[in-house]
Amino acid sequence: MPDEQPQWITDARKAVGDRIRVRRLHENMTQETLASKAGVDRSTIQRMEAGHEMKLSHLLAVAHELRVHVTDLLH
Repeated sequence: MPDEQPQWITDARKAVGDRIRVRRLHENMTQETLASKAGVDRSTIQRMEAGHEMKLSHLLAVAHELRVHVTDLLH
């Protein structure tokens, strides 16, 4: 697999990260609080919100703690 992703994938990851951030702020949570509740490091939340690669298990845990279905973060 090439190192560089197509632009549409990069854009989609950034959009997911934006939705995570918006929902987290709507829930009045810090990155640290969300990370603790989801069982991940704060740096993981930071990377997710920045649109970096993310594990499905992390995305599922974050969606659960944000009280949304994972598809709400993906669309």
